[in-house]
Amino acid sequence: MLGAIRAEETPVKRLTALLLALTLPLLASAKEEVEPKEGEAPKVAYIDLVPALVGNYGPGPRLKYYKADISLRVSSTDAEVKVTRHEPLIRNQLVMLFSQQTDESLGSSDAKEKLRQEALKQVQQVLNSEEGQPLVDDLLFNNLIIQP
Repeated sequence: MLGAIRAEETPVKRLTALLLALTLPLLASAKEEVEPKEGEAPKVAYIDLVPALVGNYGPGPRLKYYKADISLRVSSTDAEVKVTRHEPLIRNQLVMLFSQQTDESLGSSDAKEKLRQEALKQVQQVLNSEEGQPLVDDLLFNNLIIQP
C-alpha cells in the first residue's frame, strides 16, 4: 500500500514542477515591464492632494476663501512613495503659502501662474530638505476657486 501512495505522488510532483516551470518566465517578464528599460523615458505619476486645500486668505475684516485641487507630477515610483510620505508637510507649506495671498495675487491668470510656480518651488524646497532632492517635477492646479 505504501508503494501505491508513492506512485500516485510522482505524477502530482511532475505536474507541480511543470506548472512552476511554465509560470516562472511569466513572472519574470511581468517584473521587467514594471521597471523602465535603459534609455526609455521614466514613467510619470500624478499624486493628488486629497482632500482639496480649503482655507481663507488675505488681510481685512471680511473673510476670503480659496479651494485648490492640486496634483504633483513625479517621475518614478520611488519618488511617488517619498512624496506621499511627506504629504502632511507639503500640505502645511501650501496652506501657509495660500493664506498669505491677496486679491491681486489671485486675481488674474498671470498671478495664478506665479502662485503655481511659487507653490512648486516651496514643495521642492520641503522635499529637498527632507529627502535631499526635489522629487516633484511639476505642480498643477486641477481647480482653483477663490471667493473674494
